[in-house]
Amino acid sequence: MKKYILILLPLFFLGCKKDYNAIVDPPQTLYQAVSVYSADSFIYSPADSLFKFQIVLSGVSNINSVSYDIFGPDNMTVNSSPLALTLQGASSSDTGSYAASFPMSQSYPSGNYEIKFYVTDNNGNTSTIAVHSFKYNNGFSASLILSNLVCPDTVTVGSTTIQITLSVTVKDSAGLSDVQSVFFNSYIPPDGHPSSSNPFIMYDDGDLAHGDQVAGDGIYSLIVNLPPSAPKGTFRWEFQAKNYSGEYSNKIIHYVVVK
Repeated sequence: MKKYILILLPLFFLGCKKDYNAIVDPPQTLYQAVSVYSADSFIYSPADSLFKFQIVLSGVSNINSVSYDIFGPDNMTVNSSPLALTLQGASSSDTGSYAASFPMSQSYPSGNYEIKFYVTDNNGNTSTIAVHSFKYNNGFSASLILSNLVCPDTVTVGSTTIQITLSVTVKDSAGLSDVQSVFFNSYIPPDGHPSSSNPFIMYDDGDLAHGDQVAGDGIYSLIVNLPPSAPKGTFRWEFQAKNYSGEYSNKIIHYVVVK
């Protein structure tokens, strides 16, 4: 965590949202930004996508609420409306820490992001109190690419288990030896809940039991068994690769209708 000391700019508005039509910059004696605690960079991880931050303010007794927006590289807000920060507790000196956790999505582009903090005072006036910038990496590697997915759009299940063979091509600028895994996750109808067997690992080992024809050619395969009891409806299958640097490829989403 890095600590950023902020200077309140009482006569300068830092790009306040147009949603606020009664912005009054408060006298400096009402409240002030003391510091912001947040990382200056964040890398997406499926295990933890929450970007955490907090702002310390003085004059808490004059504050009704604290909120924030996150702006992406295109200067548009990522969230649809300002989100609230939670007061963690105020000291006897009337200083308090407000914290929040925002779920970053892998669909957000990598680049420079900005958090703008707003304070609404007890009179209902709202103003921008602080700004914090950070760099976001969505975890996709431009050098690790999935393509040429072979997968049926529709499958009809009969009285016996049927098998379908899936395959996808992987390219890595560092070489195929850099590919740690290729897999897909299945989301089951009718409500789209994840399969308890996720992730399904695909293989480039030349083993026909996996549906793979040639080992080491960059084509990863898997045979999927669909029993008569398989749920009927639309499955969502999400294919992705990961390298040994912990970077993820692009994601290919494919829908399969099981009848």
